[in-house]
Amino acid sequence: MATINKNYNKLQKGYLFGEVSKLTQEFMKKNPSVEVLKLGVGDTTEPLTPTVIKGLHEGVKRLGNVKTYIGYQDAEGKEGNLRLLTALVNFYKKRNISLRMQEIFINDGAKTDLANIQSIFSLNNVVAISDPVYPAYLDTAVISGRTGKCVNGKYQGLVYMACNEKNNFVPNPPKQKVDIIYLCNPNNPTGSAATRKQLKAFVDYALKNKAVIIFDATYVEYISNKSLPKSIYEIPGAKKCAIEVNSFSKWAGFTGVRLGWTVVPMDLVIEKTKKGIVNGLWSRRQGTMFNGASNISQEGALAVLSPAGQKESKNLVGYYMKNAMLIKKALQKLGLKVFGGEHAPYIWVKTPRNLSSLQFFNKLLEEAYVVGTPGSGFGSEGESYLRLTAFGHRENIIKAVKSIQKNLKL
Repeated sequence: MATINKNYNKLQKGYLFGEVSKLTQEFMKKNPSVEVLKLGVGDTTEPLTPTVIKGLHEGVKRLGNVKTYIGYQDAEGKEGNLRLLTALVNFYKKRNISLRMQEIFINDGAKTDLANIQSIFSLNNVVAISDPVYPAYLDTAVISGRTGKCVNGKYQGLVYMACNEKNNFVPNPPKQKVDIIYLCNPNNPTGSAATRKQLKAFVDYALKNKAVIIFDATYVEYISNKSLPKSIYEIPGAKKCAIEVNSFSKWAGFTGVRLGWTVVPMDLVIEKTKKGIVNGLWSRRQGTMFNGASNISQEGALAVLSPAGQKESKNLVGYYMKNAMLIKKALQKLGLKVFGGEHAPYIWVKTPRNLSSLQFFNKLLEEAYVVGTPGSGFGSEGESYLRLTAFGHRENIIKAVKSIQKNLKL
């Protein structure tokens, strides 16, 4: 008799963003005449830039010509389009980071690899995550069977690294020994960005304990301070202990196109392995369970990495960050305590009058018709906070800001 994976039963409620959508839909049904302004889910809204569109068209054109048609990626290179891999090597080279093509694996978006990467590590490995945290890290650890039951909002067997006002929402390395550390930098949901010193502390910890850092770099292109690192590999020794996962989703608008990459350095060594073993395991896993990302999407990514594409993408990032500035300044004028919005498209708002995250979510929705995301959905340290996203059309951002200023009763 077939049986289910009972680890799914340990998951708390539904997936966070699905729950937010459900609550929003219920409100809209009860209030059909109200225009609801959504600043909850971190999904890009602006169209792809001209250079990217041209690249995608080129991808379609190549598939329509027998001389340039490509099927499975083995036709060009097992880990992805060789031209794209070369472009990514050069992308890192400009940041004084030397990588080989065989260390880069093209994926269909960061989320997929952030979840699947756990499959090459033993189930006995202890996982550490930030709190609050992007839910995918937590949920995949639960589903894979790396945790015990959830007790008082936290899973047994999982190590939580607190992100709060005391440490400016950047976690400290665990005090106990762990094996896998998930780091999102800049942080989703708080919008905080780590310094070199802070990342070095994690690299030093990982090297000492033979641990692996899974570094989610999805939002690094939003970092505006040139002194802050945009890759874990800017930290000496990181190639020996870190895997970096990145995506074109949030800085080039690829949330619907789906494309990213994962770096697994040859120098990465964990207990009882030699150089290249971890890289080989991930290559084997991908060869078995993944047939490669869309050839059309990869042409689009090549366009992003071109000089014109990068310039346009920077302008796109600037557009969203101006949205963030508008939201942040408006909330601060109302006397709310606000964080983030400087190096990431997220605003992390302290709830007023000791309201819970869910209470403030409902208050914002019912009074100002604006949707946020309850901080408690990201972890216990997220309680008493609300996340707002700067992804949105400028006119809708302005509408949301005006509605909050006019209608929110504080």
